[in-house]
Amino acid sequence: MTDPGFWDDLEEAQKVTQALAGLKERIASFRTLQRKCEDARVLLELGREEDDQETAREVQGEIKELLRRVGETELEVLLNGPYDRGNAIISLHAGAGGTEAQDWVEMLMRMYLRWAEDHGYKATVVDLLPGDEAGVKSAAIEVVGTNAYGYLRSEKGVHRLVRISPFDAAGRRHTSFASVDVLPEVQEDVEVEINPEDLKIDTFRSGGAGGQHVNKTDSAVRITHLPTGIVVQCQSERSQISNRNTAMKLLRAKLLDLEIKKKEAELSALRGEQMEIAWGSQIRSYVFHPYSLVKDHRTGVEVGNVNAVMDGEIDVFISSFLRENARKQ
Repeated sequence: MTDPGFWDDLEEAQKVTQALAGLKERIASFRTLQRKCEDARVLLELGREEDDQETAREVQGEIKELLRRVGETELEVLLNGPYDRGNAIISLHAGAGGTEAQDWVEMLMRMYLRWAEDHGYKATVVDLLPGDEAGVKSAAIEVVGTNAYGYLRSEKGVHRLVRISPFDAAGRRHTSFASVDVLPEVQEDVEVEINPEDLKIDTFRSGGAGGQHVNKTDSAVRITHLPTGIVVQCQSERSQISNRNTAMKLLRAKLLDLEIKKKEAELSALRGEQMEIAWGSQIRSYVFHPYSLVKDHRTGVEVGNVNAVMDGEIDVFISSFLRENARKQ
């Protein structure tokens, strides 16, 4: 008969093996950078000796790439949280403002999908509630890849938009808000206890813009966790089973995030700090009119090309947040 403690020891050994593999990967990356730096130094000395302009240009390109790689490695070192190296779930919700705010959510959703694509992550919209006239009321995006949560957790908070509204016939300037929440996707080896008796599960017909792709059966799933009041739903798959599995994944992520927030609140009380981000205290403003500017209010970083940011170029905000956060710790 197998020792009852055998499976616990095996599970612990698997965690150690995974941690060791991650450390080996970081060491290999560092050694690769070290070797490339040495190669660039040798090439630079050779170019100087022979006064070779072509070699000098080649070294300049090598150095530029090395600086980029060093910056990425520096950020990875800052990703030392227990869930930083895992997948992420982005949850977006429109604030007050009707169609204008819902259009803002759709713009943010596109921004994160573009960012994920540019960084080689797999991003899937697992839930989407369309707006009444245009845009999106709420959405959930699963981002799969190493360090996805570590990078994207910097996006958690309220995002503010200022622009001339395309939905206002008078051409007036509008301010809209959307909330972005980022949850760590719960891995199978992380225990999140869910009592089946605490769940209320409803099925309904998937909504959409109409046409042949709208499900004709009640395949969409909504799950309510009665003790906490957390509600999750998924309608992106045709299969009710698939939607239910995805909804449970969202629920586990939200319950884990709830525990993380409780621990952060306890630490904040001990430190005597107020760290909660409340609705209306935006972390970032995106101004399209009367000038073009995106400003992160936590770090003070500003970018003048708002269109580039909306195309997914948000790395400058992510890196600044991670460095500022590390400095405060």
